[in-house]
Amino acid sequence: MAGIRIKDIDIYHPNKKIDNDFFIQHFDEKGIDIRGLLTALGRESRYSIDSEEENSLTMAFEAASNVLDKTGLTGADIDLIAYASQTPEYIFPTNSLMIHRLIGGASHTICIDSNANCAGMTASVEQVSRQMMANPRIRRALVIGSDHVAPHADRNDPVYYANFGDAAAAVILERDENSVGFIDSIYQTDTCVYGNSMFPAEGMANLGRRGVGKGEFNVKFIPFDDSICVDAASESINTLLSDNGIAPETIKAACFSQLSLPNIRAVSDKTGIGSDAAVYIGDEFGYTSTSSPFVALHKAVTTGKIERGDKVLFWTVGAGWQNVAFVMEY
Repeated sequence: MAGIRIKDIDIYHPNKKIDNDFFIQHFDEKGIDIRGLLTALGRESRYSIDSEEENSLTMAFEAASNVLDKTGLTGADIDLIAYASQTPEYIFPTNSLMIHRLIGGASHTICIDSNANCAGMTASVEQVSRQMMANPRIRRALVIGSDHVAPHADRNDPVYYANFGDAAAAVILERDENSVGFIDSIYQTDTCVYGNSMFPAEGMANLGRRGVGKGEFNVKFIPFDDSICVDAASESINTLLSDNGIAPETIKAACFSQLSLPNIRAVSDKTGIGSDAAVYIGDEFGYTSTSSPFVALHKAVTTGKIERGDKVLFWTVGAGWQNVAFVMEY
């Protein structure tokens, strides 16, 4: 049986880089000290869109173009395009159709958008891998994750305004007769905090009825303990590895949600995965939401941390919340 492997990966981020001092000064002027928050989350800098010409869709196109150029492929070589975002530039037509147009996709190409919030790209890679396993017509798939949260962040909210960075990641999945590739996945859902992060704050129907008032197209966020998902994630990952006879020490790279450095360390510890396997990029990129595990994968690949045949574990969590984890041979 053919394996579904990651042929290659690339990323895109804006040129402008902002360090913590900017946000510390911003919130100091409001009488809010965010130094402890930024230290706890592991933030140092993040890249930020600084042009009205850029958005989540343009970043997605740049990341897609980068990985296509890197592999010597064209849009006509892609059989499925999946675009994951919780801040899509358009609701319809699908953003994947726009990417298809921009890269010169073929007429047979499947185009889908998906949204599992911050878990979106991880869930999309998992779902597309399984679809490819079942559908031999799909030889290559392009999966892109991109979010631009800043326009919808309340500037009085430290978590959303100071935490996020802008970036997109794109991977090409390929059917390979000589590869193991995708191995298995697991989900766990608990809706105990489903109302704590909502966008748009007043819902789409109300926006359509009343227009967009101040703050109504922002994220509504009620703070909660983000470590709430750690035990469930650890349980899921332990089950995933055990069911597939994979020893934790054989995981060469753990590409986890970059929301919180303590969460990465806690999940690594509870699953027996060595701290040296966990890849952290949140200090440079901030939290890039849906793309964050794959920005981490890009670092692991480009720094030589992993090689072909190494096992890589992915885990992330989406608002509401839902854990997604999968393991594959790179």
